[in-house]
Amino acid sequence: MALTERPTRTVPGLPMLGLAVVLGLGAFLSLALSEASPALAAVLFVVLGLAALLTLIGLTVVAPGQARVLQFLGRYTGTVRESGLQWVNPFTTRHKISTRIRNHETRTTKVNDKDGNPIEMAAVVVWQVADTAAAVFEVDNFEAFVAIQTDTAVRHIAGQYPYDSHGEGELSLRDNADEITERLAIEIGERVTSAGVRVIEARLTHLAYAPEIAQAMLRRQQANAVVAARQRIVEGAVGMVELALNKLAENDVVQLDEERKAAMVSNLLVVLCGDRDTQPVVNTGSLYA
Repeated sequence: MALTERPTRTVPGLPMLGLAVVLGLGAFLSLALSEASPALAAVLFVVLGLAALLTLIGLTVVAPGQARVLQFLGRYTGTVRESGLQWVNPFTTRHKISTRIRNHETRTTKVNDKDGNPIEMAAVVVWQVADTAAAVFEVDNFEAFVAIQTDTAVRHIAGQYPYDSHGEGELSLRDNADEITERLAIEIGERVTSAGVRVIEARLTHLAYAPEIAQAMLRRQQANAVVAARQRIVEGAVGMVELALNKLAENDVVQLDEERKAAMVSNLLVVLCGDRDTQPVVNTGSLYA
């Protein structure tokens, strides 16, 4: 059965420190009885000295952001989270563990995305020990456990999504960073919960195509950008041509038959969609010449 954290009974440390001083003084004062009763003096010295020593051994200092996990004869007895000088069972073993918020940044790893393209990814995860008993007793080294599980989650997330989206509604690593990192944080949290660790946040710190395909993918992105730009230009040009024809007909500026309308549309589209500036040609003759 998995261990879960529970508090343990403690005694304020300052009064116990005072008691240890009194017992120590009593042990030395008992030596004054050595002339009258050597045996009694020896017994008092040993008893009071041992009591003072055990009292001192039971003192433990807990700094803010730290905890002490207590173990007695191999059995977990509780956790001390209250900061300050505390006194606990002197026969317990005390494991110091930090409960502060920590960062772990993965190394840049080459993985394959959903489409099989090699990419490079790195992430940072912000985490904190939430259950000290699980962190100490459920895994060998909870820090190494977090590091390995984070790397595994990054690889798994990378294989679930493409680097670039291929259609509307499809999540991609590059275009949906917030959604991807949220799912990454959830997956890491599920993987490390057995070690008593709580994941606060996870973020991608590096995302790029692998060097061997970076140039090819850059050319593909540029081609997609050119196609998208051309599509916007054509849509705008068609709207402008339609507006021009409607205005001419509405204001009765000139009457054009279907053939002349087609020629006008063709010329306007060439002017509006062309990469280079067009050279105007002035027609000084008849429109139908």
